[in-house]
Amino acid sequence: MANKQDHTQYYCPMKCEGDKTYDQPGDCPVCNMHLVPVDEQNKEEHRHSHAKGNHHHVHNHKHHVHNPEHHEAKTEKKSSGKYYCPMQCEGDKTYDEPGDCPVCGMHLKKKESRPVPGSKKTIYTCPMHPEIKQDHPGSCPKCGMDLVPEKGEKTSEEEKAYKKMAKKFWIAMILNVPIFIIAMSHFFPFLKLDEIASKKVWGWIEFALATPVVFYSSWEFFKRGWSSIVRWMPNMWTLISIGVGAAYLFSVFALLTPGVFPDQFKDANGNVHLYFEAAAVILTLVLLGQVLELRAHSKTNSAIKALLNLVPPVARVIQNGEEKEIPLEDVQAGDLLRVRPGEKVPVDGTVTEGTATIDESMITGEPIPADKSTGDKVTGGTINGKTSFVMKAEKVGSDTLLAQIIEMVNQASRSRAPIQKLADVVAKYFVQIVIGIALITFAVWAAWGPEPAYVYAFVNAVAVLIIACPCALGLATPMSIMVGSGRMAQSGVLVKDARAIEEMNKVNTLIIDKTGTITEGKPALKSYKSFGKLADDEILRLAALVDAHSEHPVAEAIVAGAKEKGIEISGIENFESVTGKGVKGLYEGKQIGLGNNRLMEDFDASLSEKQNEEVKAWQLTGQTVMYLLMDNKVEGIVSVADTIKETSAKAIKALQKMGVKVYMLTGDNKFTAKAVAEELHLGGYEADCLPEDKFKKVKELQEKGEIVAMAGDGINDAPALEQANVGIAMGTGTDIAMQSASITLVKGDLNGIVRARDLSHKVMRNIKQNLFFAFIYNSLGVPVAAGILFPFFGILLSPMIAAAAMSFSSVSVISNALRLKRK
Repeated sequence: MANKQDHTQYYCPMKCEGDKTYDQPGDCPVCNMHLVPVDEQNKEEHRHSHAKGNHHHVHNHKHHVHNPEHHEAKTEKKSSGKYYCPMQCEGDKTYDEPGDCPVCGMHLKKKESRPVPGSKKTIYTCPMHPEIKQDHPGSCPKCGMDLVPEKGEKTSEEEKAYKKMAKKFWIAMILNVPIFIIAMSHFFPFLKLDEIASKKVWGWIEFALATPVVFYSSWEFFKRGWSSIVRWMPNMWTLISIGVGAAYLFSVFALLTPGVFPDQFKDANGNVHLYFEAAAVILTLVLLGQVLELRAHSKTNSAIKALLNLVPPVARVIQNGEEKEIPLEDVQAGDLLRVRPGEKVPVDGTVTEGTATIDESMITGEPIPADKSTGDKVTGGTINGKTSFVMKAEKVGSDTLLAQIIEMVNQASRSRAPIQKLADVVAKYFVQIVIGIALITFAVWAAWGPEPAYVYAFVNAVAVLIIACPCALGLATPMSIMVGSGRMAQSGVLVKDARAIEEMNKVNTLIIDKTGTITEGKPALKSYKSFGKLADDEILRLAALVDAHSEHPVAEAIVAGAKEKGIEISGIENFESVTGKGVKGLYEGKQIGLGNNRLMEDFDASLSEKQNEEVKAWQLTGQTVMYLLMDNKVEGIVSVADTIKETSAKAIKALQKMGVKVYMLTGDNKFTAKAVAEELHLGGYEADCLPEDKFKKVKELQEKGEIVAMAGDGINDAPALEQANVGIAMGTGTDIAMQSASITLVKGDLNGIVRARDLSHKVMRNIKQNLFFAFIYNSLGVPVAAGILFPFFGILLSPMIAAAAMSFSSVSVISNALRLKRK
């Protein structure tokens, strides 16, 4: 063991020095992060990374963000086997030979080849156990719930399952009517059933009517129950199959061999009381619950379906000057596409010809249409206004923003929130406890109950089994997560998993970057002023005139600002760009220039003390100041700044009202940082930050017990986004920032964080309400079913009423979750 330890290599997870490794443990000499040992798997990744020349694979000790190439190589290595355990007991581990899983004993399944891109093959998964996946419909081997399509296909598999279940329900319902009338004939004396046939004959008729309910309409429930017993994974179907099965088999034996039953079970004529009506009615009520659940489940996926419906089936491609319609899946990156008035934009791309007003509300959550012109980006699924334009396709298929949104919503709806662990632990032991309570109930009633004691014991034990079904407990979290994540997507907030929703609700500290997050991320005209006889607007006109031929971002900002104010810009002669100083030329025979201090020296011009103080005052507020020079005089000054987004101040104020402390960390200078922080009344700020400084600040706050969210948009933000409890990527930023974050805002402004915080709070409140309903229902229902009220009030709970109450509890949880759609 010692020798092996001596040969262990260590590397920096930030890859500060590329693939360099160290012989001893410790901290990275560049970023001070703790070095990580290169185990066998990491060695393979390390070699692969070195071969690819990939240095953007961000790690830390808690999370991993995988480069696509890296991930693909790893997947291929994992997927070499042909067989796997359907329960995924050991994750993605595969086996070369058929047999049984060494962990759970389930028969290994042969792995199907991965469908090629564009394949229509549907994968089915369990809403409560996302690790369960198969290529055909069925029920979950763990909880027995109907499997649903992994992706929200346009062809509604939920609708098919709903119709199938509804058909079985109505057949059961029709058969239940005569069963109920026969069993309750003493309530209908006018029918005179006793005169038509004997009780024994009516018993056989009940048997004939109840048997299709058991073996056709509800046989799936018994299969689920048997599966749960065989695998020793008790769930709601265990209780239903035991309770109803006992009632049905008891009645069958009573019909066939009434003589073996004690006198307590018989009436005056020697007939044993039958429970066919109880079995049939209970199963029909369970069927009703399943029908309502399937209908509701279809609604929970409505957000994904709405997103899928945004995709047009065809696109209009321009080839050799002619337009022709092609299927959307045939569009290639680089194709020129025509989008007509009122049509949906087919894929992501850039406008190359014409202008448009695009309704992006379904993607960004913002109601105001966006104006687009040549060079502007457009997003697939958004709706064109009243003009026609040509666009160049850039991202197609699964690369489009809409496809990524749908995938993220799917992933989030299938993920499990940490709070679900509480429900899982309770449900795991709950069924076993309930079976124990049912046995105790039977024993107590048999020993001390009134005559016929065994009948009371049997009925109450069945009632306990039926009312205690933990389906409401199991549905409490997944339903809220499914509806909530879909609702968040419609509001422009994309969550990777349920954990992010729960963590976002707890966040009390938000760290935001300045450039691109608080500000627009590009220079814009800020101020301009004359130092002489010229008017202020004339200073701006001359500055724009001399900058008109420059391609520098600052020059473009000044020209754009002048045009916005309606100032006409003419040309100048002898234009020259002076590197590191500014621009100059000739205007009406005079030498004119716009630049910094060094250009002012070239013009042999200078500032008065008062003018110098004014320039410094502007610079202290984060403005970049340039001097307008004519001949050897400073005629005025013009400044640009990275302007604060209109939404930032309002959003930060809203977050502070929610009890969130807002800090700004920026790589910009301290003057600019201070100006922004004071204008927005931030809780604190730090300037001149390097990527590792942001990472360290997040870690420092976490060590103080803060729940930290980090919002950013650049590659430099990725380490901090990874370390934060919740990483929030602005949708206008880089891909690596989005990979590192657990929440992505489609529209890159801080209002999205306000929406994320607000919606996460509502989702978590909804989950807690659901868990409360489920726990209270079971806490009250089981003792009442066991007969605790009988000695005091003479109240007993019929198994049929217990089944109705059980179905109602599930429906109440589902209905409560669906309220999130209206939030």
